[in-house]
Amino acid sequence: MSTILTGDRPTGPLHLGHYIGSLKKRVKLQQKHQQFVMVADLQALTDNVGNSQKINDNIIEVALDYLSVGIDPKQSTIFLQSLVPELTELTFHYLNLVTLARLERNPTVKSEIQSRNFQRNTPVGFYCYPISQAADITAFKADVVPVGADQKPMIEQTNEIVKTFNRLYKTDVLVTAECLFGECPRLSGIHGKQKMSKSLNNAIFLKDSPELIQKKVKQMYTDPNHLHISDPGKTDGNVVFEYLDIFDENTAELDELKKHYQKGGLGDSKLKQRLSSILIEHLEPIQKIRRELEKDKASLMDSLIASSEKARETAANTLAQVREVMGLRML
Repeated sequence: MSTILTGDRPTGPLHLGHYIGSLKKRVKLQQKHQQFVMVADLQALTDNVGNSQKINDNIIEVALDYLSVGIDPKQSTIFLQSLVPELTELTFHYLNLVTLARLERNPTVKSEIQSRNFQRNTPVGFYCYPISQAADITAFKADVVPVGADQKPMIEQTNEIVKTFNRLYKTDVLVTAECLFGECPRLSGIHGKQKMSKSLNNAIFLKDSPELIQKKVKQMYTDPNHLHISDPGKTDGNVVFEYLDIFDENTAELDELKKHYQKGGLGDSKLKQRLSSILIEHLEPIQKIRRELEKDKASLMDSLIASSEKARETAANTLAQVREVMGLRML
């Protein structure tokens, strides 16, 4: 049985990209593996330090999304990063194992810095988040980490830290991790230019009302040259068809719609109406569970705190082993 670590930054509620990219997989993985699911509030603060209330407010939002899609707290340990201080100490120890030059070569970090336009004003905490992530993974001795392809360099850096530590201290306390890539591609945002993201205002959230889903689907990018219903249209690069390929279970009818669209005579509005109906129907049972859970957010937070104590026991055991091989005093 593998041990899995996964999680999300609580910078907003979760969206369809999270759902097809990771949440559905976590529901399946928890049935056969030991799974830790982290609400990464400390990591979220690295680029939201002036807006901590935003992070605090969204902790419950993310937890609600987890439970409503079927992540079961009896099968998965859902915990809050800030309630496991052992992760912070592990990060500090690992900082001494990584050079500045190595961090600068990490393509994921470079991409993230560029997307936020940090330049030379990058917060050190954000710059070093691959090291923090390594602490999160190794604290639970996770040997499998579900990630998107763009996150592969992060796992590679984690494994470098593991190998360096084990070699320096002649131990096998830390274990390396393998990437588990998603079967579904990254879901495009509704405007079609970038992946779906909370920060880019291009996402359909799991909690969105039917009216809001319809409004967002109407804004979706299709084929800019499909100006009239009679015009032939392209399905490749068409965000509506991208979503239909994922969520429309009537594949035979969808194939006919594609042929019709490519030939001409099929309008975008009809396709968007179809997609809206499918998404609303798909999300309705998830939102029903969410509405029930929202009635007692205090109990949900109590459960999250209790689960974090369980996670802390595991992380504390790993930290004790790390301190022992390093020759550090134990309290």
